[in-house]
Amino acid sequence: MRVVACAAHPGPRADRGRRMTPRLPPAGGEAPPRPVRGALEPDPHVLVVEDDGEVRHLLARLLRENGFAVSAARDGREMREVLANAAPPVDLVLLDVMLPGASGMDLLREIRATSRLPVVMLTARGEETDRVLGLEFGADDYVTKPFGRRELVARLRAVLRRVRGGDPDAAGQPAEAPHAAGGGRLLRFAGWTLDTGRRELVSPAGAAVDLSGAEYDLLMAFLAHPQRVLGRDQLLEVGRRRFGDAFDRTVDVQVSRLRRKIEPDESAAPLIKTVRGAGYVFVAPVERA
Repeated sequence: MRVVACAAHPGPRADRGRRMTPRLPPAGGEAPPRPVRGALEPDPHVLVVEDDGEVRHLLARLLRENGFAVSAARDGREMREVLANAAPPVDLVLLDVMLPGASGMDLLREIRATSRLPVVMLTARGEETDRVLGLEFGADDYVTKPFGRRELVARLRAVLRRVRGGDPDAAGQPAEAPHAAGGGRLLRFAGWTLDTGRRELVSPAGAAVDLSGAEYDLLMAFLAHPQRVLGRDQLLEVGRRRFGDAFDRTVDVQVSRLRRKIEPDESAAPLIKTVRGAGYVFVAPVERA
């Protein structure tokens, strides 16, 4: 009788006689390993609002490679559409300052009027005044172009950690009215009160004073830097989106209009002084509440 040696059956899914090789990443090497996340934890959803197509594509690719879900918008109209219809909801907005139509500052104020959704501002300008205004209007952080890729990702993650650590349900939820919450951002100077949450200016006599968009931005710049000279070029940058074809004389005209509203008594000491050859200085001390 002949004896036949038989190998153990390899099973229905085993590859016979074939060497197992590791799965290689796609050609081009553009997909590094993604951060390990919980099986049920969704990727943070970032909305990139940037009108430059090349920069928008670069940001979207960078964020996707680092474990974010990404939506993109070119302007305020597209931003509103994404925020209204995105599923899952947007967790953070990366918002460029200089946009066609409504500027990034305008869109930031629009978001803050109804939501505590985290916003990180992105700008090509490194002016301190610009950064301070963004933070005063409610931005959670500020990144200046050109930016380091790792720094940008780290800043976005830090903002999301702060939001989720303090109030997991805060993102995207309606903001409380400033006075109702007891945390209104009030700036007081020479008897005047500016509520930055409601954009309301109240005189020492208790009367509300209307400000145009340009006047409000100029006043915010002065209040952010009291008793410090601000050059005309700095103030032009603050109001460029309002002024259109701006030049030095445009700043002088806007400052003159603001003075007429906050310095109605010509016999009183001025709040804004002209520094010849340098610019303007807001002389009154500013208190925050």
